[in-house]
Amino acid sequence: MTRGGVQKDRSEGSERKCIATGDTEPKQGLIRFVMGPEGQVVPDVMGKLPGRGVYVASSRAALETAVKKKLFARGFKSQVQVSAGLAGEVEDQVVRRLVGLISLARKSGDAVAGYEKVKDWLAKEQARVLIQASDGSGRGKSKLSTPYKGKFIGCLTADELGMAFGRQTVIHAALASGGLSKRVVDEAQRLQGLRETVGGSGRTEG
Repeated sequence: MTRGGVQKDRSEGSERKCIATGDTEPKQGLIRFVMGPEGQVVPDVMGKLPGRGVYVASSRAALETAVKKKLFARGFKSQVQVSAGLAGEVEDQVVRRLVGLISLARKSGDAVAGYEKVKDWLAKEQARVLIQASDGSGRGKSKLSTPYKGKFIGCLTADELGMAFGRQTVIHAALASGGLSKRVVDEAQRLQGLRETVGGSGRTEG
């Protein structure tokens, strides 16, 4: 039972409490951590490492709060070692995860890159997610619009997006519906929270 006497759907077993904010959120919006054999706090971005996990909201502020206030020790009920660069390590892992998912979508034919190809997919209503590099030209990016009832991802740099497509840089990309699109959007939302953005350029819209 939840507060107010409302029966909670047990299928929501994917919700966990953030040790920094105290809020209960879906797991896909949190970062899981486990304690390593030497007592070190280890990020588990994929959520598959063995052992008891504690969760922190996917935002730099929440991670910095957890480190500063020694909340990992409280969460694990044990003395732990926390890297000073933990937030950066988490961000790097989430970037690799997101790039890997987009790469898999590309290999399965569910992702394209390049202005003309993306424009064509949008015109044919084949695109479900528009992805544009955070450091791309604003003027160039404004020529393409997020698909109707679709999603927008803008938290990857041109170099990072390029890695997903085996190129040096990519400014414009698109994902088809189905396949890996939901997982890509979920991961992008986690990355967005971890990144400091200037002028709101790195954003993910739902």
